[in-house]
Amino acid sequence: MLLEQLSSTDGSLPAELLTELTALYASNHEFHALSGDFPDPDDVRPDQVAAALADELAHPDAEVLLARSAGRVVGIVITLARHPDPADPDPWIGLLMVDAAEQGKGYGRRVATLVEERFRAAGRRAVRLAVLDNNAGGLAFWTALGYEIIDHRPDRAHGRPCAVLRKVLRTPRRAARVAVVDPEGAVLLFRYDNVEVGVHWTLPGGGLEPGEGPVEGALRELAEETGWTDLPPGPLLCTWEHDFTHSGIPVHQHEHIYVVHGPHREPTGPDLTAAHTADGILTWRWWNRRELAEEAEPVWPPDLARLLDEWEG
Repeated sequence: MLLEQLSSTDGSLPAELLTELTALYASNHEFHALSGDFPDPDDVRPDQVAAALADELAHPDAEVLLARSAGRVVGIVITLARHPDPADPDPWIGLLMVDAAEQGKGYGRRVATLVEERFRAAGRRAVRLAVLDNNAGGLAFWTALGYEIIDHRPDRAHGRPCAVLRKVLRTPRRAARVAVVDPEGAVLLFRYDNVEVGVHWTLPGGGLEPGEGPVEGALRELAEETGWTDLPPGPLLCTWEHDFTHSGIPVHQHEHIYVVHGPHREPTGPDLTAAHTADGILTWRWWNRRELAEEAEPVWPPDLARLLDEWEG
């Protein structure tokens, strides 16, 4: 799927494109019945669509994007680079509409993702939108994509009651870790205090470098954080994804976690203190399975004790 910017040089749209867009708008008569944007939601006309889009194209901060699949317009999205309220720092999605005949195929989710990627590439940290209070389907769609309700207020144009939603635009990050299990079954964990998620314990490891594979990265991180270079790469224990803030940047991290048997020993090395300080490591300790299961502070990945029991079993 491609997003194509809609522009108009002479204030009009090509007849063929306007016909295609009118059909797209007309197919969503249930939404128009809720919004009241057109006089008759069952009779949306080309001149009405042209006028609505002309208003959007005339706005200096608005952008109209067409979503094409196999060359055909299957959706439209209208964004606003900045809100009129100077206290609002985020861009907005003003409208996202998919041809009713194509709904249920994942186009809406894909369009939303592409829009978020455009904002992220422009350095924006979050995006907002408003959903009419009477649009239960729209609210379900956006909350399923990770948007959270932050306010309830009338919209500026017509005073209609709306829910305002916001989503933090996280940067994808790949990482890898190693669960080192000693002869008694204990595992080494490091303690962190993250600005977003707070105190937690996790395995040696961290973000992958450009072009680095997860096994290679896991062993490099293990060496940097423990000084151990004599452990072979073990099997994959699990993968998992989670959100947190790394170096001031909100990230969505995908981790490969490997497991290997090793001796019970302390991390060591001349550069260890500096490495731990740079990574935000507060302390470390070996944990047995009972301690893992009973620990009140979060342990990453969740259910680590169960995963290790299954691996050894």
